[in-house]
Amino acid sequence: MYQASVPVFLRALSNLGSVLRKGEAHATAMGYEPGMLLQARLAPDMFPLVRQVQIATDLAKNGAARLAGVDPMPFDDDETTFDQLYSRIDRATDYLQSFTAAQIDGSEGRQVKLKLRSGELEFDGQAYLLHFSLPNLFFHCTTTYALLRQAGVMLGKQDFMGAPR
Repeated sequence: MYQASVPVFLRALSNLGSVLRKGEAHATAMGYEPGMLLQARLAPDMFPLVRQVQIATDLAKNGAARLAGVDPMPFDDDETTFDQLYSRIDRATDYLQSFTAAQIDGSEGRQVKLKLRSGELEFDGQAYLLHFSLPNLFFHCTTTYALLRQAGVMLGKQDFMGAPR
């Protein structure tokens, strides 16, 4: 469970940071305020890019914590700049690196309860990881990537996937 979660979360956040850096550099090179990208949306009823990153980091850090059976470390959702988003990714990364395999391995059957706006969800650890955490993490990372591509940032699949490990 550890190998299927924490390293995957870490890689996704690292790649997310890389595509954000390319987005910021693109805006600067094109002569517009990079912060404009943070409010970009694919559709009017979707969250903006900044919220996509906040949710992605929450999914990663909260996923590891819940699998370890501890309360997730809360983060304020108050970022308004690229630097603040990089800092958030760094804090989430540091938090993820604090978990050990001993804390997470064997969590397949651990009960995980989530309170969402739509109601409460219950999972066992394996279903939580495979059917909630990972798909949602990749959804929000993909949406961030798509927002940047839509804005003209030259990104490719390798930017999303990261370097082979």
